[in-house]
Amino acid sequence: MSNQKSSLTVKDLVTIGIFSALFLILSLIGGAVLGSNPVTTFWMPLGGALLPGPAFLLLIAKVPKHGPIIILGIICAIIYFATGMHWTMPVAYLVCGVLADLVSSAGKFKNVWLNIVAYMIFALSLVPTYFMFFFARESYMSYMLQKGTDQEYLDAMVKAGQDWVLPVMIIGTLAVAFLSGLFGKKLLKKQFEKAGITA
Repeated sequence: MSNQKSSLTVKDLVTIGIFSALFLILSLIGGAVLGSNPVTTFWMPLGGALLPGPAFLLLIAKVPKHGPIIILGIICAIIYFATGMHWTMPVAYLVCGVLADLVSSAGKFKNVWLNIVAYMIFALSLVPTYFMFFFARESYMSYMLQKGTDQEYLDAMVKAGQDWVLPVMIIGTLAVAFLSGLFGKKLLKKQFEKAGITA
């Protein structure tokens, strides 16, 4: 009986698919404008974390089991790899998906604060690609050129990528993700109460 409850059903998979699509749309709306500009691309993780918080929390409320967050990470990894992002981004989505699932499961997927922390971890998936820019720049530039990124775009990134940018990016992404999760907590209060999710 418990195995049945913990395993994903066809209905669960459909729900995961719907909310994964919603998550990606909201993330792209928030991050695409910033990511398309070489000067503002460093703030793309903040933009990507801004809107999807409510969708992430609602996914957990709808399917409070191991798996949905990991599947969301896999879907995001596939999409970003297919669209030519640096390989560290898909890998980060896989790793952060597992970590976020573990954090959420610590509260049996019913603790909204742990779910918000899980979202903050998941939102960091957009950051590691910039680690490569700052710490392995030649490798990053070579890889992105092979993927079709213009040299002019990368040159502008080099000019804009000051040393202070990376720590601010990380802290900013966590802060924006927390606020997005907090907004989701308030927006979806009735749905959370119905699902038995506690504050």
